[in-house]
Amino acid sequence: MRRLERNCSVNSSAEGGGIAAVVVTHQSASTIDACLTRLRAAQGVVQIRVVDNASDDGTLELVQRHAARDPRVHFIGNPDNPGFSVGCNQGAADSSAPWLAFVNPDLMVEADTLLRLRAHAQAHAPVLLGVELVDEEGQSDAAARRRDPDFGAMLRAPGRGQLGVPREAGQRVQEVEAVSGALMFIARERFNALGGFDTGYRLHAEDLDLCRRARVAGTRVAVANDVCVLHIRGVSSRSRPLFVEWHKHRGLWRYFRKFEASHRALPTRIGVWGVIWAHFVMAATVRLLR
Repeated sequence: MRRLERNCSVNSSAEGGGIAAVVVTHQSASTIDACLTRLRAAQGVVQIRVVDNASDDGTLELVQRHAARDPRVHFIGNPDNPGFSVGCNQGAADSSAPWLAFVNPDLMVEADTLLRLRAHAQAHAPVLLGVELVDEEGQSDAAARRRDPDFGAMLRAPGRGQLGVPREAGQRVQEVEAVSGALMFIARERFNALGGFDTGYRLHAEDLDLCRRARVAGTRVAVANDVCVLHIRGVSSRSRPLFVEWHKHRGLWRYFRKFEASHRALPTRIGVWGVIWAHFVMAATVRLLR
């Protein structure tokens, strides 16, 4: 592990406490410069932790430039790719601010994004917050508001299960079962009490897992409908599409085994396993044909 650090005192005297932004990168050179520029300009951010998982596309050099210019930026470079969950936990452990914002490297926050989330978090505590996500054309991302996976529906109509739920008009903060891991905002105390992200997930489904555990522990899960953030999706996954598909389906199977399998009959467990991996084969085939 390589680490580039500068001494930086955390100023939590501002009303509400400081925010630590945690960014996990992998082959993120196309967006990380803009992402960090925006985070450095974001109000309330007192620490920025970038954890890189074995990038070789210039990501490291870009992050190092920001770290050299801004003492709030600390950089951890993993020699391999242990996964998104491991990286998030590393970044959280390397920081000390009372609030944590887990930010994807292809997410572009506005100057007031995190302060507005902090205000919502204080008003609705305890809560794990997500945001309204839009792409470069301004189209909303259905993954911003989600329900738990319905494995029964998966068996009845394979490939047709929809996790997204509609936005409720007039609600600034909308409670949902799960939010997207593209941006998650939570009090450090709550995150630590949950034990952080489950490192058994390499990538994908770890956000569903954290949200479910949060709800079980009495923490609300909600979307700040009035906080909109640009998300340039899939930048890191374009270089290794089959790897991503494999771990996406592996993560879903882990989620099922962890939360659902013990309540399901053997034929159902076998059926869910078959549907998940049949879908992987189809998705992998499409990727290869492209």
